[in-house]
Amino acid sequence: MNGSDGQMKRRRGVMSERLKYELADELGFSHKVKDGDWGNITTREAGSLVRAAIERAEKLMSQRGTGPG
Repeated sequence: MNGSDGQMKRRRGVMSERLKYELADELGFSHKVKDGDWGNITTREAGSLVRAAIERAEKLMSQRGTGPG
């Protein structure tokens, strides 16, 4: 999505900040983001964070009976 000035608009985050920090802690790289700078994580760590968030969401949906299908 482009703004009127031609710049890309930043998408609003889907994950809460609390969830991101919780997952980073579980995945072992919370020390890199404790100052709020997520630019210090590797691409692999970012992928692991997304994968963990998806797995958690799928688990919650299956527990609630709201999964796909």
